[in-house]
Amino acid sequence: MKKITATILAIQTCVFICANGADRKPAPTRLATEPGTPTLIPSGPNAEALAKAALKKASPDKPSANPTNAAPGANPPATVDGNFLIGPTYVDAPELKVVEAVPQGKVLQFSMESTNSKFYPGIARKAFGTVDPNNPKTLVVETHPAPYTRCVTVYVPSQYVHGSDALFIVTHDGPRMGSPDMSLPHILDNMIAQHRLPVIVAIMIGNGGGDAQGNERGLEYDTMSGKFAEFIEAEVLPEVEKHAGVKLTKDPDGRATMGGSSGGAAALEMAWYHPDLYHRVISYSGTFVNQQWPFNPETPGGAWDFHEKLIPQSAPKPIRIWLEVGDRDLLNPNVMRDGMHDWVDANNRMAKVLKEKGYHYQYVYAVNAGHVDRAAKNQTLPEALEWVWQGFR
Repeated sequence: MKKITATILAIQTCVFICANGADRKPAPTRLATEPGTPTLIPSGPNAEALAKAALKKASPDKPSANPTNAAPGANPPATVDGNFLIGPTYVDAPELKVVEAVPQGKVLQFSMESTNSKFYPGIARKAFGTVDPNNPKTLVVETHPAPYTRCVTVYVPSQYVHGSDALFIVTHDGPRMGSPDMSLPHILDNMIAQHRLPVIVAIMIGNGGGDAQGNERGLEYDTMSGKFAEFIEAEVLPEVEKHAGVKLTKDPDGRATMGGSSGGAAALEMAWYHPDLYHRVISYSGTFVNQQWPFNPETPGGAWDFHEKLIPQSAPKPIRIWLEVGDRDLLNPNVMRDGMHDWVDANNRMAKVLKEKGYHYQYVYAVNAGHVDRAAKNQTLPEALEWVWQGFR
């Protein structure tokens, strides 16, 4: 089927700052990345045992520096819960490729101005901030108004029936205006055609700029509340329906969220605070650490409180969650030495408490992978999507 050309519905420049924004201080690497470096395998009371995805043992005459090597490209089964190890060699999933015989959906973009938002008029900071001398769990940050333009990219599968209730996935840190990332649309084209996924609309939402405490992206993604989900519900989804000509389902079981880094934390926040809106979550290198600003005494550890107290002390919610972290992920990348800025430890803890509370979850620990590692994501995203949509009625 002939590919449908992406339609651009607005010409304004879309402000987009990636998860590792220019103003973020460089993070120290957890381990060297040279070949042969021993792998950091989770251990201790905060870690769960990992099942190897298609374990590949070293030959006796050539002992491996990493005896836990998985076969290149191996992912865990899409029908099994639990903790899995992949890598250190990654292979792009075949679903990323365009297949000529597969029907291709349409991709369109539009922009939203912060001046029209009742939720997020826009902020930015002058400097990173300093540790509050009266509360070491937060920063003193000087901010100022900073209007922005938000780009929204929408994929509509060719199989969507006009007027029907569309299942959908919301993803964070969406692409720039004029440069839509076609990875997810290609995956959905192929997997929908293979009947491995239902017919799903993808809504890729750009952030409001900057990163972490005192910036718009941090305010949106790292705040522990339902506000960001409410913003999307009230201001973004109606625009998607108008511009894309779709009717979005109100069924939370037919809605998913996905993000990387703070976007991963935001994905879980949307479902945690609004299980009436979302039941399915995918997180890459989730920032389940203390990065919330302004300080909230109800969740003094920010997203660290997910595994510290919120999940352990709450009745299970109807959420399926797929998580990934790299063994070379972030470790204390800023001035807050509070013991709550280790991305590997945070995600290990998430797997532990999710298991203890009986959640449907799949935890993928990626060897030889960094923060929101592109190679690991290109290998695992189709499996993650297939797993998170298991059980859809």
